[in-house]
Amino acid sequence: MINNDQLILHDAYKAWCQAGQLRKRRLRNKRFTYGDQWSDIITTRDGAVVSEYESFMKDGTPPQTNNLIRQMVKTIVGRYRAEYITGQMPSSRNVAMVHRRNQLDELDSRALEELLISGTAVQRIDPSIELCQRQVKVTNVNLNNFFINAIEDPLARDCEMVGQLHDMSLPQLIKVVAGGSRSKARWIRSIYCNNRDERIINFSHAIGADTHQGMSFWHASDAAKCRAIEVWTLESREVVLCHDRSTAQVSILPATSRIKSGDNVNISYDIVSTWHCRWFSPMGDLLAEWDSPWAHGSHPFVIKFYPLTDGEVHSFVEDIIDQQKAVNQIITLINNIMMASAKGVLVFPETALPDGFTWEDIRRVWRDCNGILPYNPNYGSSKPEQISVNNTNIGAYEMVKLQMQLLEEISGVTGALQGKSTVTGNSATLYQNETTNAVIALSDIFGSFSNWRSNRDEKIASL
Repeated sequence: MINNDQLILHDAYKAWCQAGQLRKRRLRNKRFTYGDQWSDIITTRDGAVVSEYESFMKDGTPPQTNNLIRQMVKTIVGRYRAEYITGQMPSSRNVAMVHRRNQLDELDSRALEELLISGTAVQRIDPSIELCQRQVKVTNVNLNNFFINAIEDPLARDCEMVGQLHDMSLPQLIKVVAGGSRSKARWIRSIYCNNRDERIINFSHAIGADTHQGMSFWHASDAAKCRAIEVWTLESREVVLCHDRSTAQVSILPATSRIKSGDNVNISYDIVSTWHCRWFSPMGDLLAEWDSPWAHGSHPFVIKFYPLTDGEVHSFVEDIIDQQKAVNQIITLINNIMMASAKGVLVFPETALPDGFTWEDIRRVWRDCNGILPYNPNYGSSKPEQISVNNTNIGAYEMVKLQMQLLEEISGVTGALQGKSTVTGNSATLYQNETTNAVIALSDIFGSFSNWRSNRDEKIASL
């Protein structure tokens, strides 16, 4: 029998599955950003389903990669880091201390890089007590381990469920969820040490989940680790508001509290929303639960989806992939034309084929830059002849230039923003204006990310 807590775990699984397309697009964007730009799957004319790299290699054309996306991402992160992040500490002393201890300059730079690649930036804030010292730990959350209900508000105010997948060693997991109880620690150890895989399969089938398709949800990426699922839900509860007029204090008590109104006490009933945390094993066991213990009363995550339109996220990198592919294809074409023009075509009379040679042998020797190609003049007066024509001037260079210009216009990362030298004779003022205008083109990204950082600092300050 599936209980209410396990239904919440099932809803978390569905939320993770619904973000499958976002994770798939992120993976493609990441490949292009870091140079793997020929792995898109295509269908050739003969019906074969292969990668673009395999298709070009099959035609004898080694594909060329000229990674312009990476430089643009580095330019945006570098510009933001120079002008908005480095050396700028919050006015609050406590928040500034958290910045220094967690090296948030570095974490925020990587978060901005992630925002450009996937359109998402997620951090979590974990207050903890280590060796009797209060510490606040801030970490970037991998999108592959993050889930959230479908939202349409750019500020995520319609978030009602959010969570994270954790891969932890068993001692680490016990430390988080056992609450200092030895008996509970023994129970958690028994859960993860007895028939774990079989119980995962049985539970996932019981709630109608696909274990194979949801492998990354139910199973840890490292077999030596334990998978735990942290789920935060926004829940409504009936409470009692107790107003003591003698002290001017208002207390919020459970609805089951037996308090009566008096001369100085006024009682009223209300419904409040509370963020509630649950930790599950992938076998459906509720490991621990608690209400949000912090002053902000919310979950520990700070979330930014940019841009978020009708619940869909389309990132900066996604906008310029087509231009990047066009540049690679044109340069590959130019390289192939130049190779063909330099080598030309060999006219080899059939009667001049040497004894013991096949046409494949002739082709192999011809490809070798220092190969020796024999022919037999006794079979006729004709001899092999090379025919080459310069076909490189076909407008391909202009196409490359056009695509690179489109890349700058679409992305907003112009040559001035990248620090490229301006035309000789232009004034410094003109160059400064070009740089300023380029920054304006990216001001929406910078402003949105700065807003996300401000929300994070506010959450830190309210701990």
